[in-house]
Formats: sequence, structure tokens, C-alpha cells
Amino acid sequence: MISDGVEDEEKYLAAGIAGLQQNAFYMHRALDSNNLRDALKYSAQMLSELRTSKLSPHKYYELYMRAFDELRKLEMFFKEEARRGCSIIDLYELVQHAGNILPRLYLLCTVGSVYIKSKEAPAKDVLKDLVEMSRGIQNPVRGLFLRSYLSQVSRDKLPDIGSEYEGDADTVRDAVEFVLQNFTEMNKLWVRMQHQGPAREKEKREKERSELRDLVGKNLHVLSQIEGVDLDLYKETVLPRVLEQVVNCKDELAQFYLMDCIIQVFPDEYHLQTLDILLGACPQLQPSVDIKTVLSQLMERLSNYAASSIEVLPEFLQVEAFSKLSNAIGKVIEAHVDMPVIGVVTLYSSLLKFTLHVHPDRLDYADQVLGSFVKKLSGKGKIEDSRATKQVVALLSAPLEKYNDIVTALKLTNYPRVMEFLDTGTNKVMATVIIQSIMKNTTHILTAEKVEALFELIKGLIEDLDGTLHDEVDEDDFKEEQNSVARLIQMFHNEDPEEMFKIIGTVRKHIMSGGPKRLPFTVPPLVFNSLKLVRQLQGGHEDKENPFGEEASTTPKKIFQLLSQTIEALLNVPAPELALRLYLQCAEAANDCDLEPVAYEFFTQAYILYEEEISDSKAQVTAIHLIIGTLQRMHVFGVENRDTLTHKATGYSAKLLKKPDQCRAVYACSHLFWVDDQENMKDGERVLICLKRALRIANAAQQMANATRGSTGSATLFVEILNKYLYFFEKGNPQITVASVQSLIELITTEMQSDSTPAESATNAFFASTMRYIQFQKQKGGAVGEKYEQIKV
Repeated sequence: MISDGVEDEEKYLAAGIAGLQQNAFYMHRALDSNNLRDALKYSAQMLSELRTSKLSPHKYYELYMRAFDELRKLEMFFKEEARRGCSIIDLYELVQHAGNILPRLYLLCTVGSVYIKSKEAPAKDVLKDLVEMSRGIQNPVRGLFLRSYLSQVSRDKLPDIGSEYEGDADTVRDAVEFVLQNFTEMNKLWVRMQHQGPAREKEKREKERSELRDLVGKNLHVLSQIEGVDLDLYKETVLPRVLEQVVNCKDELAQFYLMDCIIQVFPDEYHLQTLDILLGACPQLQPSVDIKTVLSQLMERLSNYAASSIEVLPEFLQVEAFSKLSNAIGKVIEAHVDMPVIGVVTLYSSLLKFTLHVHPDRLDYADQVLGSFVKKLSGKGKIEDSRATKQVVALLSAPLEKYNDIVTALKLTNYPRVMEFLDTGTNKVMATVIIQSIMKNTTHILTAEKVEALFELIKGLIEDLDGTLHDEVDEDDFKEEQNSVARLIQMFHNEDPEEMFKIIGTVRKHIMSGGPKRLPFTVPPLVFNSLKLVRQLQGGHEDKENPFGEEASTTPKKIFQLLSQTIEALLNVPAPELALRLYLQCAEAANDCDLEPVAYEFFTQAYILYEEEISDSKAQVTAIHLIIGTLQRMHVFGVENRDTLTHKATGYSAKLLKKPDQCRAVYACSHLFWVDDQENMKDGERVLICLKRALRIANAAQQMANATRGSTGSATLFVEILNKYLYFFEKGNPQITVASVQSLIELITTEMQSDSTPAESATNAFFASTMRYIQFQKQKGGAVGEKYEQIKV
């Protein structure tokens, strides 16, 4: 059925074009022979083709454009006739004898154009006559195209200021009146189109109406181009008349399109000075009109106008633009009771962007916008519409993008209240945006109060807002979120120890409420930020006798107590390996502060963790090397405490599961008894005991390899121990003699030669490199060279 209709329409169009071309041919022949009567006769017959009601607006336009082209040629003929002395007034009367009204009016408009140009009558009189007579066509499509033709032929002949058709003092008002009257009639015809035809075709008619909207909108463009339309005339006549028509037509499509036209075609300064009138019409529009887009475009235009020059900003203050826009949005939302949340969010998002552009120094305005938004949505719970939540994110991101400083945004008291409307997922997205802004602009948060406010904003990342189980969250996303929080914690800094200690306490309070899954990410940055404060306190009081006396309210001791409790929370995760590392870091910091009891306590906690919580053999190996490395650097311990800790470390080393791991841990322990820069910590005998013990374990490892695999195994451990021998030999340990080094070299050489399996290339290379080192030291000469001279390789 539809295809048949389209085919029929094509036939009607083809027939119309054929009839039009045939009559146009006879019209041209009459024009060529200066036969005016025949020219008018055939032109009227040609224009009669436009009387059809069988074409859609789209097809009718094709026919109209062909007729329009012919009418331009006819107009040229009329001009020539006038030049040859033909009376235009007589011609104006003559064309009115055309039999049908539509051809008659087209011919009248064509002659009228020449009539105005001849200046034989005032332009305003001719235009008034034409616009009045055009009321004779009430068919919507035919009427629209006729009035569009009238607008087209008259637009360069309006009695405007500076125009050759300018008349008396009120001439501009006449031009405005003509355009407004034509606009009003066209809009009525356009709106009436929706009632033509059966109800089932309403959607099709709305589409056709949308295609014709520019015919109506061009009138507003013509109005904006009239030079004489100054602000006063626009304010008193043009805008009220146009808005009256917009409001009274009560048509959704017309109201939206015409409001958009008004905003787009008239100057920004006019909008600014007539905000009351323009905004007053908004609540009167139909509820179904997309008012959010209209107002958003208006605010965007005004924002761009404000950005164009700093000189226009006083105008905004003078007319109280912000207050008017804010009130208008409130009234529009009240008038449109069923306005969806996306509409409310978009309006306030646009208002906030306007405020930030025009009044960047008025934070109270920005906060007022957020407050109004909260008020309008109060009692509606979380926003579920995904488009609306995106707009809320845009709303909240606007201050961050404008100020590039979260500290400024934190001054907005309603900011966190807006975030409460976001669902958990979007809340996390917004929290991430906030953190990214801080990182991008390297913003340091300087006070505990601001940290508290910031954590209130990003609580979606640091705690489960709605009881969501961690298992429901993507693991990679969760890690990325927590890593961003960890980076954020590093941005908290204050040179004042008191305030920094408060910041640390605030951060700790929040991260402890985040549940055990988050602690492995958030505790380490807090610990290191706290240790930074400890070193700051230590460095700032080097020259005082009692650097950590009772008078100071923030002391390393206090910080260490806080850290001990914080790290302990990792055991609930459980994350014993991480906790052990952090205990050792704290012990080293306490060592630098000369706090022996504190350092000892941290080591004790690390040892307890090692014994009770770390059971994996690989984790034990890593942990024991960390313990040995940290303990070796400690200088604060007295003999008794150091012996206790060292004895424990060597004991742990010897109890590792795998013999090679045992061996390496035991020879690493030798460094605990020989510290270069401390004379009271050089016990060569115990160093030798460790190395000999390592040799015994290495030998046992070889025997086990022989028993299980039928080979003596790798000599790598012996080469590693040889390197330790050489280290202590070079450092002057009297217990490490040339003989002991020599015998070890011979042992390794024998082992590698007697091994029935091919030696590993890495072991060979390692041993060869060690031998080259000995040779190099010999050649170097000096005291070290003399020592090495006795070793034979």
C-alpha cells in the first residue's frame, strides 16, 4: 500500500511538472513577443499546478522550486515593461483578474516586488496589501509556500533604516509588522498541518512538518537582519510578539523549534537584556517540549558571550543573569511536574557551567546551583537513569575542570550531597575522576579538615557503600581503584608536624573502615607517609638535646604506636608478608631515631609473624633475607638485644626447608657479625662459624643431590661461599686466612673436575669470573694486592 502511494505521488509530480513546463513554454513565447496578456494567461495556468493537494510537502517543494525559477523570469519581464513605460499600477490591477486565487496571489507578489522597486507607492502599503491578501490561502502546505515566496521576494525591499525604500519615521516598525504578520500566519498554517488527514498518519505528518520548519524560521532570521531593530524595538515589540505566538500555538514541535530559532538568530546582548521576557515564556510551554535543551543552548550562548570579552561581564552583573536563570529553571521544573531526572540534571549542569564561565570568582553561586539541584531531587533516592548519572558526573566534574584544584571544589558544601544521588558504580567513577584531577594537577592536600572532606567524596572507593560483596567486583578494576587511592594518600602533606599527624589520623580512620580486602593497598602508603613525618621530625631536631621530649605533642613514639596498630590490621586480611615488610621498615626508621625499645618491638612483631603466619617456603626465604638485610643496618641495639635478634635470625636460616636456601641464608647471616663502619660489630670468629656452617650445608646439599639424582650436583653454592670468603678476606677479617680461601678454591676445582655430569655453564662462568677478580686484585697492587698475592689460582 505504501509503495503504491509513493508511485502515485511520483505520477502526480511528473504530471504537475509536465503541465508546468508546457505552460512555461507558452509563457516564454509570449514574453519573447511582448504579449503581456498571453504571458499572464499562461503564467496563471502554470501556477495552477501548485493548487494540487496530492503531493507530500517534500514533492510539493520540487514543483514549487520549478515554478519559482519561472517566476523570476516573469519578474524580469515585468521590470522591463516598467522601464518601457508600462504602468505598474495597471499591471498590479491586471494580474488580479486571474481566475484562481493561488495563481493570482503568486502573480500579485511578483508584480508587487516590481511595484515596490519602482517606488510609485510606499513599500509599507504594498507589503501590507500583499500580506493581508495572502490570507486567502488557508491550505497549510499551499499557504506556507505562498508566504515563503512573499518573504523571499520582499526581503531585500523592506523599508529598513539605510534602505532605499526607507520612508517616514515609523518605517522600521512597518517592516517589522510585515514580517511579524507573515510569521504569525505561517506558524498558524504550519501548526494546522498536524490536523490534516487521518489520525493513523500523524507520525508521518509530524515528519513532514519537521521538514517544513525552516520556511517558518526564515522569518525570524529576516527579523534579525533588519538594521532598525535595536534593543528597545526588540524588547518592546519583536520578542513579545514572537513569544506570544510561540506560547499560544500550544504545539510541541513549533514551540521547541521557534524557541531554538529565537536563541540562535538574535544577538547575545539582546538575550542578556531581555532575559526576563524570554525566560518568562519557558514555564508556559507544553510539558512535552524539550525545555532542557532550549535553556541549555541559551546558557551556552551567554557563556560564550561572556568569554568573548571581559568588558561584557558587568552587563551580566547588572541584569542579575545568574539569579534570573536560576529562578527560571526552578519555575520550569515546578511547571513540568513530570520532568524526568535527566532534564533536571541537564538544566542544573548547564547553569553550573554558565556560572563557572561568567562568575568564576563566586563560589557561593556554584554552591547555590548544587544546593538547588539537591533540593529538587530530595526524596527521590539514587538516580537510576544511566544518561542522568552521566550528566551528574559532568555536573560534578565542571568545578574540577574549571579550577584545576580539588581544594576549591571542597569548599562547595553541597558537592558531597550531590554525590549521594549516584549509584555505587557511578560514585566510584566520580571518585576516580576526583583523584585523577588531584594527580594531574599535583594538588597537595594540606589540612586534616580538607582530607576529611575529600574522603567523604571518594568514600565509594574506600568502603562498600551498599554492602556489595567484593566477589561481585571485577578484580582488575578493584586493584586499579585501590591503587589510585594509594597514590592519593601520597599527595597529603603539611610541613607542620602537628597538622600532618592529624592528617595521618584522619586517613587511618577512613582506610580502617574499608574492610580487609582494601588494606594491602592503602596501609603501605599511609605507613610510608607516616615514616616521612618521622624523618621530618628527626631532621628538624638534630641539634636539640631532647628532640622527642614530652613537650612535643607529635613525637616519633606516638607515630610508631599508631603505625604498630595500623600494620596489625593487615593480619586480618591476612597479609603477613606485607605486614612483616612494613614492621621492618618501621624498625629501620626507629633505628634512625635512636629508639631502641621501639625498634626491638617492631623486630619482635616481625619475628612473631615469621614464626606463626608465614608457612610458604618461598615466602620464608624472602622474609629471612629481608630480616637479615634490615638487622645488618641496625646500629641502635645494645649487645644483648642484638645477640637475641641475631641468634633468632641464624636459627631461622638453618631451619629453611631446602638445603640451598638454608645455605644462602646462613652465609648471609655472616654479615650480621661484621659491619664495616662499626668497630664494635666486627666478630671475625662468628663470621667464620657462619661460613663454615654454610659449607657444611652446601656439602649436605650435594650429597642429597647425589643420592636422589646420581650426580654430585652443582658447585654453585661453593662458588657463592667463596665470594663471601673473599669479601671478608678483603675487609680484613683475621679469621679468613689465605689457607682457608686456597683450600676452598681447590675444593671447588676438584668438585667441578670430578663431576660426572657436564658442569653448568652458569657455574663455570661464575667461578671463572671469581678467579679473574682475584687475578685483577693481584695486579692492582697496594695493600689489597699484597693480600691476594699469596692466593694461588
